[in-house]
Amino acid sequence: MADDAGALMSMIPGIDPDGALYPIEKMAAHRAGALHLAVSIFVFDGPKLLIQQRAAGKYHCPGLWANSCCSHPHWGESPAVGARRRLAEELGLDLAVAACGVLTYRADVGSGLVEHERVHVFRAEAEGAAMRPNPAEVMEVRWALPADLIDEAGARPEHFAPWFRIYLRRWADLGLD
Repeated sequence: MADDAGALMSMIPGIDPDGALYPIEKMAAHRAGALHLAVSIFVFDGPKLLIQQRAAGKYHCPGLWANSCCSHPHWGESPAVGARRRLAEELGLDLAVAACGVLTYRADVGSGLVEHERVHVFRAEAEGAAMRPNPAEVMEVRWALPADLIDEAGARPEHFAPWFRIYLRRWADLGLD
């Protein structure tokens, strides 16, 4: 039974050309560049956004700065539930999330992998919550103003994950304001 549960957890919602969801293994989706569901969470403390530097052991984009938290819902899991789950797994945060919008993008993330995602964007407020970053997921965290991050990513794009650079370029489309 545990093997069945583990297999289901590696399955994420793929999206076929007609818009129907189907289960696909996460790495298979990334190798094929298949369109799939994802979640991106932006945690704020007032006007400042929490960003994370991805752990050195991540299978793609290690050491690059990204938004507060991002992942995929498991097959059969709603985007909102997946977003809250990943906030707890990556940052040790138990925060309410508010849906902000949906964005689709495609980005080469290196090593023959492609993120082709329909991203459900969520906002959360830190409200002084204690954070416990998981070192297997997160190398470092910091708070910054979005406008400063847009400038920084423009000057040093190689320091930022491809999807985060897309988010910063399309900031108005995210529905976070």
